[in-house]
Parts: sequence; C-alpha cells; structure tokens
Amino acid sequence: MKMVSFNAYRTMGIPGVHYIKPDNMFKEIDAIRHADIVLFPETWQVPALVHGLKKKIFPSIETLQLGFSKIEMTRALWTVAPKHAPYTEILANTPTNVANILDTFPFPFVAKEARNSMGKGAFLIENERQFLDYASKNEVLYVQEYLENDGKDLRVCVIGDDIFTAYWRVGQEGEFLHNIAQGGELCFDFIPQEACDLVLQIAKELNINHAGFDVIVSGGKYYILEFNVLFGNQGIHTMGLSVEHAVYNYLLREHIPPFPTSPITSRKIIS
Repeated sequence: MKMVSFNAYRTMGIPGVHYIKPDNMFKEIDAIRHADIVLFPETWQVPALVHGLKKKIFPSIETLQLGFSKIEMTRALWTVAPKHAPYTEILANTPTNVANILDTFPFPFVAKEARNSMGKGAFLIENERQFLDYASKNEVLYVQEYLENDGKDLRVCVIGDDIFTAYWRVGQEGEFLHNIAQGGELCFDFIPQEACDLVLQIAKELNINHAGFDVIVSGGKYYILEFNVLFGNQGIHTMGLSVEHAVYNYLLREHIPPFPTSPITSRKIIS
C-alpha cells in the first residue's frame, strides 16, 4: 500500500509512509498521484486532493471539514444529536447581538473562538466586561450555556469505526478547563459505556473516523462539547497505546483486496 503523509508526527509509527511537507504538495504531485491513500492533509489541501486528484484521504473529508471550525461542528451536532449539544448561539458580532446575549444569557456562560483546541480559545464569562473583551477580538459570537459538572470531562477517542480509548480529564480544583494541556489529570477508571456508545453513534452518522470527543456529564445527561481531529497523545502514550498502530490497522482493513502486510497489534482500554 502506497501512502503519503503530510504530518510526520502523526504517522511516525506507520511503515512505508512517504512524508511530504505540506508546502511541497505541488512539487511532489506525482508521488501523490501514485499513492493509494493520503494521510493527515491540512484543511487547505483537501479540495485539491479529493476533487482534483480524486484521492482517498485519512481522516475522512467530513472529519477534516467539520473539525476545522467549532461553528460547523456544532451545526452538524444539531442535526444528529440535538439533545446532547449544549444550548449555543452562533451570531454575527453586531452591537445588537452583543446586547441581546448580555440580556438573555445568565452569568456564567461560555464563549469560544471558532478555531482553537487544547482548551485555548474557550472562556468562562462571569461578567459583562469579560464578554465585551471577548467580543472585541472575534468576528463571530459563539456563546454556550455553562453546564454544571463535577470538575471533569470525558475524552472519547475514535479511530476508524471503533472507540480506541476513553478517559476522564480531571481539572485542577476551581479551574474551568480540564484539558491535559491546561493542567488536567487523567483517570481511566469507571468509563461509562453509554457515553462511548453515544460518541460512536454520532461519529458514524457524521463519518468521523479520527477524533477525540469531549463529553461532559451534567444533570445526569451526556453532552458533546466538541471534538478535536488532532487530539493529544500524552495520556494515551502513558497507557502504552499507539494511535499510529490503530490507524494503520484500520487502513489495512479498509483496503480491498487485503494487503499481505500483517496488522500491527494494538490494545484498547475502555474500563
């Protein structure tokens, strides 16, 4: 199987991958033409690869396009799982809309930047001054209800057509964010199967095949906050898991006829 990758870090453990720097895409277009599949392209490359070169890509085009923007991601979640999406307003940044949000959203509420990850660009808004500061820096207002929780959220990682692993991210006491990059800690115990089933159902409906879904439990109900295509590997590696091996095994299964290369064994932990 001939594979081209535009992300060396994400495909480091996959055998036989030819890495191309994204900026050199058109300089090495012949290698791309002869590839069976193209791995981890950047969003700007997708139209040329899929529509121009008719290449198979991984992650899927839906994964990359929806994962690029929280706005498009939220709208997609509204279509397939509206009861599991926090109440959210997505509005143009106008004086009227700013005023309406301040009139209708009780403090605290959450405001997010449309494109960001690892907890960056997500803000707990506790007063008018904080919201006006957020509004001064964003063209689109993405405002979400604050969901009471017990200081943790669940990261459920999907690779291919299955759950790869899941774990709790426990935030530091009094902190709004639970992300590992923001100081959160990992816990692999007591993972609710119902939450994993919900994530897998949504992933299949949207054709998401490589993403870390963030799930929060509030009032006894599961809510999907967002998903990250290039989810962090810190916690996964500590458990002896390999995302690269799981990706490789999935790619082998998806290609027909099957290739003689032996799948790499990887184990999956869901408590």
